[in-house]
Amino acid sequence: MPNGDTSLQAALNGSREHPTVPRTPEELAVEARAAVDAGATSLHLHPYDENGRQTLAAEPCANALRAVRDACPGVPISLSTSAGIESSPERRHELIMAWTELPDLVTANQGETGIHDLCELLVERGIEIEAGLLSLDDAHTFVESGIASRYKRVMVEPLNPDPDDAVAHAESIEQTLTESGIQLEQVHHGDGIASWAVNRRAVARGHGIRTGLEDTTVLPDGRSARNNGELVAAAATLFDSGT
Repeated sequence: MPNGDTSLQAALNGSREHPTVPRTPEELAVEARAAVDAGATSLHLHPYDENGRQTLAAEPCANALRAVRDACPGVPISLSTSAGIESSPERRHELIMAWTELPDLVTANQGETGIHDLCELLVERGIEIEAGLLSLDDAHTFVESGIASRYKRVMVEPLNPDPDDAVAHAESIEQTLTESGIQLEQVHHGDGIASWAVNRRAVARGHGIRTGLEDTTVLPDGRSARNNGELVAAAATLFDSGT
């Protein structure tokens, strides 16, 4: 299990298809509770509207946050601000300005247009920020912005499908951060089966990790996972083994 200096974040849904991906507030609450019981120390989720679409609108976000907080009191919750949910920077700003129930954190992908203006809004609203680095270019953009001190942590998120490529990509992003003197907490994850190779490297280096149905539907041995709880339980064993 992660100790007090490391984190295991459960990314509950996103756009990935799987029979148990939660979308309604009630489903999110059930999957969140299972993930926390399996060892998750924080939660990341994407609210959906009544039409089954991901949304940043105030009411669905509030409903999802309240349901998960009722199920998992005291557990930090992160929402996404991805351009994949709302492509217009101006509209994204308007929607987040209208939030009535605030998450503890949000993930802000550094390669997206308008992200630094959005982060200014988040700071004003008292919402902590996870800097999403999906590529080496994102890492360079983040370093050059000079505002790392305003962020809570860095999410190292290589999306390469090949495990070796994903690990090399994570290493390059980490090296860029280290050489720039950025000492923020790091949480690492990948995509699909490659996510487990990225997770293992991160644990060995003392970093936090993320898993869940947003990132992968398969366990380390390639078998299909039943749900978020099973993925988190598998990730927790990485800390136990020290690999």
